[in-house]
Amino acid sequence: MNKTKNYCGIDVSKDTLDVMIAHLGHKVFANDLKGFKALIKWAGKDIHFVMETTGMYHEKVAHFLFNQGYAVSVVNALIIKRFSQMLLRSTKTDKADALMILKYAQVNDPDTWEPPAAYIEACKDLSGVLSLLLKQRTQLKNKLHAITSRGCEEKMAYKVINQNMKHLDKQIEQIERKMEDYIKENEGELYQQIKSIPGIGTKTAVFLIVITNGFRNFESSKQVSSYLGMSPSIRSSGSSIRGQSRITKAGNPQMRNLLFLSSFTAHKYNPACKEMFERITEKGKSKKLALIAVGNKLIKQAFALAKSGEYFNPEYVSLHPSMR
Repeated sequence: MNKTKNYCGIDVSKDTLDVMIAHLGHKVFANDLKGFKALIKWAGKDIHFVMETTGMYHEKVAHFLFNQGYAVSVVNALIIKRFSQMLLRSTKTDKADALMILKYAQVNDPDTWEPPAAYIEACKDLSGVLSLLLKQRTQLKNKLHAITSRGCEEKMAYKVINQNMKHLDKQIEQIERKMEDYIKENEGELYQQIKSIPGIGTKTAVFLIVITNGFRNFESSKQVSSYLGMSPSIRSSGSSIRGQSRITKAGNPQMRNLLFLSSFTAHKYNPACKEMFERITEKGKSKKLALIAVGNKLIKQAFALAKSGEYFNPEYVSLHPSMR
């Protein structure tokens, strides 16, 4: 336990910050600029602020504190959850969450956080808009299928849906191209390295770089898999509980979908992925489970290339365990 640092645990919600400091106790502040200024006035100097990832709600306060010169740590929410379970916590309130984050910091002394580069932030904003547009397109496709199935004769219904879908397709293409331009301009070498992996295409490479901040925020491929929600969650206890293994789905659903689609190509043309897929299916496991394993293999290979600065090479894969 690190007793030399004054940690501050912050539980962030949309409108408020529940804050806990060991020598000051608990206090609630507004999640806005006025609240941030009141927070640092109350907390004082030489404070290490720690919070968990909460979508977009933690970003403003994290940036503010960083720009004010404070040490800031942003911890994966799943890690805090596991820490809480380890301590057998039963109380679930914002105040209790802030205390749990404080305890986690005291025990683990988390690494400090730095804001991603401007182009990563821009790509994340574009990714959020893209996700919304993709949902709208799916809704329109489902509606078109529904009215076609029941033989709708209203021509205007078809016309309006098709016009909107064409408009959405154009906007989606523009956003994807803009994200690719950002990454090519700022992460061109890494982009080409990841694209050299058989099975990983343009979209998957771009999103991997954006979501992982060029893999700078992670120390292992397992951490990346966990962050993206690709880690298996196994339910097994004694002889009475034998649940089916599933991925956690705790991360970005669009990234998981891209990895799953990439695994269809990778299990045919990526030597290590092909060997893994065949080994799993020969044991009688489902093809879906094998494809998920292939997706994790792609993450492992991408992480290895990002850290080594190498390009994909089948011979390199066979010689280096980190790629297999």
